Amino acid sequence: MSQLKRRDVRIKVMQTLFAHEMSQEPIKKVKADLLTEIKEEENIEFANNLIDYVLKNEKLLDSYILDKVVNWELERMALVDKIVLRMGVAELLYFPEIPPKVSINEAIDISKEYCTRNSGKFVNGILDAVLDELKRDNKLVKSGRGLVNFKRKESNGEKNATAKEKIGHKD
Repeated sequence: MSQLKRRDVRIKVMQTLFAHEMSQEPIKKVKADLLTEIKEEENIEFANNLIDYVLKNEKLLDSYILDKVVNWELERMALVDKIVLRMGVAELLYFPEIPPKVSINEAIDISKEYCTRNSGKFVNGILDAVLDELKRDNKLVKSGRGLVNFKRKESNGEKNATAKEKIGHKD
């Protein structure tokens, strides 16, 4: 079998999180059932890390999401939308090597394919707002490829500073 693309891995993660939430089966069993197509070590590690970050930080991820939806309860949100949003916020927070634009675009595209007609706009609006908040509060830690988005926006004097260095310096 050929190597899965990162998008396919994200879709498998979404399906695994959905199956886990619906079945209430232990995540280890759900992973064993649904992640068997992923053969490459790097993709297996990414899938497992993303699933673990989403499950271990669900309350925090949900708080970021709920802050951005006015007069809306998480229980009313479509489950797939909620899972895709949690995955997107988790990537912004816990995967420094993934550019924010990539995380957001992937979440939008997956939501367009697997959710309702308006899910892409919904996911885009929430994740953009979360990204803006993380930048404003200096909580966005990106390195390597993850810094790609920031190069153009920084002034000449800041070009060599990494996101981690910026966070360490409170003004």
